[in-house]
Amino acid sequence: MIQEITAENVIAYLRAKEHLGADEPASAEALAWGVSNIVIRIDRGVGADFVIKQSRKQLRTQAEWFSHLDRIWRELEVMQELQHLLPGGVVPQVLFEDRENYLFAMEAIDADHKVWKAELLDGRFDQNIARELGTYLSTIHRQSFLNDHYRTQWGDWEIFDQLRIDPFYRFIVKAHPEIKDWVDDLIEEMSSNQICLVLADFSPKNILITEERIHLVDFETAHYGDPAFDLGFFLSHLLLKAIHYQQAGEECIRLAESFWEEYACNQSPLPMDDDSQSNQLEEQELGRRTIRHLAACMLARVDGKSTVDYLPESLMQDQVRSFALSLILDPPASLEKANLRLLEMLNS
Repeated sequence: MIQEITAENVIAYLRAKEHLGADEPASAEALAWGVSNIVIRIDRGVGADFVIKQSRKQLRTQAEWFSHLDRIWRELEVMQELQHLLPGGVVPQVLFEDRENYLFAMEAIDADHKVWKAELLDGRFDQNIARELGTYLSTIHRQSFLNDHYRTQWGDWEIFDQLRIDPFYRFIVKAHPEIKDWVDDLIEEMSSNQICLVLADFSPKNILITEERIHLVDFETAHYGDPAFDLGFFLSHLLLKAIHYQQAGEECIRLAESFWEEYACNQSPLPMDDDSQSNQLEEQELGRRTIRHLAACMLARVDGKSTVDYLPESLMQDQVRSFALSLILDPPASLEKANLRLLEMLNS
């Protein structure tokens, strides 16, 4: 039987497993890292602090939402692989695992870190962060492009379907039945472009900022798939915050532009020789697919199972719907034109 870990029992658990000394002083604090797991920081009197993460079957949302516990092992594997793709320290190192209880421990990030989502909602817009994130995501996509090992290891989409396709894409059809064929086509197009490692939760809430560097966390939805999902998902968060700020949202749109420019300009080499498939990562084609995912992800954050918490007013939610549906019914020629369309809407 699985032992559910809490901030109240985790110290006793760690001592029983000999990950803490019997008399070693330590304290535990539950962290707010999303809806699908319990995450607890362990502060030690001696030695390095660390974080425990345990998978939960039922996610903490108003609508019923379930997923397999073993998704946590996908996250562990991807974290270990990202150590080879990104600069040291960007992704915490895994310290130990407990297969019986579906949990693992990782290095703790400096307790004084800032969460980028909170920074954005507090009105602090650092273009350098957006640019660096563009480099990170482009590096992940390009360095895993057409990698047969990754395809074999992470080609299963069951968790991605449970945590993204179904609660985001299929669920919005309940509120917008007129776009069912479009959503079905989007899912099919995504299935036809399985070309690299996709994180599928590259979002401001999973981007932690310290004095030393930017850190990335939360990889349980990672899979071998279409990079356009990562891009649309990430950009949706920035444009949703632009709507949150209304006329002052131009700074968030500039963040989206900085991110995309850096992503598209990253010249890390593609580890392949087949030019016939390289067009799937070319800026124009990838931008076209990204706009579609941007539209679907924005709709999902007001009409899906996991809605954002900073757009409580119905007027703002309707603006999201209007803008997203315009991208679907009248797709712009580029992401730049999509950003301009949103800016014009906010200033009208």
